[in-house]
Amino acid sequence: MSVYLKTLGCRLNEAELERWAQQFRSAGYTLVTAPEQAALVVINTCAVTTAAVRKSRQAIRQLARRNPQARLVVSGCYATLEPENVAAELGVDLVVNNQDKDQLVERVSRLLEQPGTPVAATEPGSAALFARGRSRAFIKVQDGCRYRCTFCITTVARGDERSRPISAIIEEVNQYVAAGVQEIVLTGVQLAGYGNDQGSDLAELLAAILHHTDISRIRLGSLEPWGWPPRLLDLFANPRLQPHLHLPLQSGSDRILRRMARRCWRDDFLHLTQQAQAAIPELNITTDIIVGFPGENTADWQQTLDLVEQVDFGHLHIFPFSPRAGTRAAELPDPVGADTQQARVAELHTLGQRLKRARLSRHIGWIGPVLWETQQRHGRYWGYTPNYLRVAVPLPVSGIRETRLSALDADGEFLHAELTDTTPTRLN
Repeated sequence: MSVYLKTLGCRLNEAELERWAQQFRSAGYTLVTAPEQAALVVINTCAVTTAAVRKSRQAIRQLARRNPQARLVVSGCYATLEPENVAAELGVDLVVNNQDKDQLVERVSRLLEQPGTPVAATEPGSAALFARGRSRAFIKVQDGCRYRCTFCITTVARGDERSRPISAIIEEVNQYVAAGVQEIVLTGVQLAGYGNDQGSDLAELLAAILHHTDISRIRLGSLEPWGWPPRLLDLFANPRLQPHLHLPLQSGSDRILRRMARRCWRDDFLHLTQQAQAAIPELNITTDIIVGFPGENTADWQQTLDLVEQVDFGHLHIFPFSPRAGTRAAELPDPVGADTQQARVAELHTLGQRLKRARLSRHIGWIGPVLWETQQRHGRYWGYTPNYLRVAVPLPVSGIRETRLSALDADGEFLHAELTDTTPTRLN
């Protein structure tokens, strides 16, 4: 039985897709790279914004058109929030909500009356990962969130916080190590809250991974800037824990942060980032910002611009606010006009590009380990430094290689690089 897997949205969805790939392969399914080749198509949907819902619906329809004979299985946040529409209007064969994702492969097998033959059971667990051209693995360690930011539909779709046992995560990491993976990214809806439901925390998890696995590089996914365990920053003294943090700011105005029901005020965020920058050499902090949240006035906006510059973010994910049905923010008064919103997006983009260009320029001449991707795009091969700066070379390369950063790209988006070694390197 051939399976095509597709995901939209966040890194958590990526991690789930990679786990499904392993489970399908272990159950005897063959993963394919095009939907036309598949007898079964599985899509992991997103619903974080109205645009994400639209893209999810479009993707489902496109996959159905490209292979109308295939059985179609849909999961993810959109499928969880609107299961009736997905099942009836879009005509899929099976809807699996977020709470049942761990049983997706089992439920699909029952649907197809396919017991699972062990044809591919002896192949490496990450064979499907590499088949999709990935040099790192995303690992879901936690799901759900106890908080209710007014703009967020994800907490509705994902439910309350649920953490995976440390032992299960260690086992998964070691499986990736055995298959040759050199970098993992830990993901979750509320990653900073890992372990709150089982008497542990994120620092304990990281310490266990460092102690019980030989994975070369460990990254953290998006990390809300509150509720951190006290010794988290101390663990970054180990070079295997990569010096990059993605900390969603959303706004630099306390007034807007209150309307968003965030739990980290402007000064708290600044203090936290300054602590992190002091503790972690070469730290690169990236962030999310919502532009044009209801009630955002000129003073609020200027506070956001000022804080962005003060923190010196390495990259900005910019999201123009759009009302999302089912969230409290969709009902808030004082919407920001479209023209004002577009002007602010452009202003923030210009600031973000200036900060990124300056950061990249400061790294010209740096020599160190770069993890190279396995796929070529736009005539180049791409990789990332430990602090998640994007670099490129014109020749085939993969794995962790000692690299010199030689020049800034004309558009200021990445750095050109030169290899300084002849063989792949492991850091542990």
